[in-house]
Amino acid sequence: MKVLHLKARHRRKLEEILREHLPEVEVWAYGSRVSGESHGGSDLDLVLRGPGLEKIPLARLLDFEEALRESTIPFLVEARDWARLPESFQSEIRRDYAVFVAGQPPAGSAAGQ
Repeated sequence: MKVLHLKARHRRKLEEILREHLPEVEVWAYGSRVSGESHGGSDLDLVLRGPGLEKIPLARLLDFEEALRESTIPFLVEARDWARLPESFQSEIRRDYAVFVAGQPPAGSAAGQ
């Protein structure tokens, strides 16, 4: 299991924002905070994997990004929609990532019961 280099309070805040804006999305972290080459001010690279790996509506992505900007997280969080990435970039991410948040089915779905 890969380790994500992130302070607990920042992780909790990010999980809170994700639950509010993208609760059914699986989130993978990649880049320096996974490879161990980060420092305190390093950005956090995330890829958002929507249900069925379909594109996440742009309005929801924009709301999520705005919530990140308004948060107390003291570093840049770069979040990309998996479905909008080229296959070559997806392959690169698959080589070295950590699951940040596992996807959860929407409330009331058969999988969530």
